[in-house]
Amino acid sequence: MSVSAAIAEGGTIAAVGRDTVLVVDDNPESLHFLIDTIERAGMTVLIATNGQDALELLEHVAPDLILIDAIMPRLDGFDTTRAIKKQPRLADIPVIFMTGLTETEHAVRALEAGGVDYVRKPIAIEELLARMRVHLAAARVSKGGRSALDATGRHLFAVTPGGDLLWATPQVERLLDSLGSADVLPTAFQAPLARLLMPGEHPGTSLRFDVGGQTIELVLVGPMRGEEMLVRLNVIREGAEVELLRERYGLTLREAEVLLWISYGKPNGVIGEILGISPRTVNKHLEQVFEKLGVETRAAAAAFAVRTIT
Repeated sequence: MSVSAAIAEGGTIAAVGRDTVLVVDDNPESLHFLIDTIERAGMTVLIATNGQDALELLEHVAPDLILIDAIMPRLDGFDTTRAIKKQPRLADIPVIFMTGLTETEHAVRALEAGGVDYVRKPIAIEELLARMRVHLAAARVSKGGRSALDATGRHLFAVTPGGDLLWATPQVERLLDSLGSADVLPTAFQAPLARLLMPGEHPGTSLRFDVGGQTIELVLVGPMRGEEMLVRLNVIREGAEVELLRERYGLTLREAEVLLWISYGKPNGVIGEILGISPRTVNKHLEQVFEKLGVETRAAAAAFAVRTIT
């Protein structure tokens, strides 16, 4: 199947709601075997016969899992996987290597390239399907966690200490895509992010700048695992968003302002400074917001605001 045909097949993925697996293998017999096996297991199959075609296909679709042959002409499975893992939009897709190589060093090489697992050829069907199900389930948990962060108003992305993008929650990905690419931070982000990541900066430090006709606020959350630095992103549209929240929930102007800044993740003290009122007054307004929205927590109120605004 050609890349274009595979993309056309991929167009039905969302409609049928099945897991989608990209198989990358240059052996026709292996491809036919894997297609039959995976489709019988209730999954949709996309195929590419070499690493370059796989990367081209991945520009258009993002499968749930990738099965890739380690040894292929032109671009082998190791280099293809490294290229995939460099793209934040694709980095979380689990990659399982298929290899006839038996040396331990080859398995290590597969894992170092970014693979989560490997199976040896000739492939044992039940073992392969079991491994696929485990990694698909783990990927769904990870993706669901990021979507949940989005829904509660926590629009986050992670970068290296040098400012290279590692991953982003779905709404941040959409914003970045509108600014040029979901895989790379725009040039306008580089200077503010460099200042934010300077040694000695404390969590909660924030910077604002304009890009694409919007005011963006970056807030340093802090280090995560390894060298990941977590940053929250807010799009500031204060006037229009306050009015929208007022109309939707029957809030006073001040209540709508408090709710907006809650959705940006600001604590009462900071909101008080922004609005020129005391933290205690902020809390009183927030109590009224909770009552009008029918919620009991800041996170729930923020989720209402984010859904309304977006």
